Amino acid sequence: MDNTKKMNIGILGTGHIGKTLARKLAEAGHDVKVANSRGPETIEADVLAFGARAVSKAEAVEGVDVVILSIPLNRISTIAPLIAKLPAETVVIDTSNYYPHRDDKIDAIEAGQVESLWVAEQLGRPIAKAWNAIGSGSFATKGKPAGSPDRIALPVAADRERDRSVAMALVEDTGLDAFDAGTLADSWRQQPGTPGYCTDLSREQMAGALASADASRSPKRRDLAVAVFQERLGDAKTNPDADFGVRLNRVIFM
Repeated sequence: MDNTKKMNIGILGTGHIGKTLARKLAEAGHDVKVANSRGPETIEADVLAFGARAVSKAEAVEGVDVVILSIPLNRISTIAPLIAKLPAETVVIDTSNYYPHRDDKIDAIEAGQVESLWVAEQLGRPIAKAWNAIGSGSFATKGKPAGSPDRIALPVAADRERDRSVAMALVEDTGLDAFDAGTLADSWRQQPGTPGYCTDLSREQMAGALASADASRSPKRRDLAVAVFQERLGDAKTNPDADFGVRLNRVIFM
């Protein structure tokens, strides 16, 4: 498949990241269907502003080239039956991150299993990992045309070349520089608490950030950032201000 052509895309999830994905990918000319857990009638008009269509979860994964999962990690297993029906060649891209205070503790991840490998295990198929390492505020407002000198770079990890190339092409379509971050086994380097996670780095900066990630320290740094957010904002459910979040993450993660 020519990765630059119009793709049929299904998005599961209409939270902060899912909403922006629906808007940006539809604006880029792709055919986008979007679903959430509450039904198509609950999807707000701004999500559909550039042509995405609200559908049921089952309809979202029918006849598509790409399925993007933009749901909390602890809900991955609930959509596994839907994903199991997809053809092997369908590209599945996961945007989730593990936060134990939200997702409940997952023993395998706590013991060191890479989040993306855990997700692939739950789904029983290969995936790509993308759009997990940018804050929702930055994603919604800081995208820039290709070639912009200060364009934010986003790490993309996958095991299959098709998954990687499609995910990277779509990341570029959302106003970000796609950075090849290697295999899913390497994708711990873009998990919460690492230098490349939600720090709005350029392509030139991303290689060093991924290389300097420390698997033993990143969970502690992740939890420290969460504690600071919660203390500063006074509400664990509040979406952080994008600039405050980037500044804090750079101090703690880098």
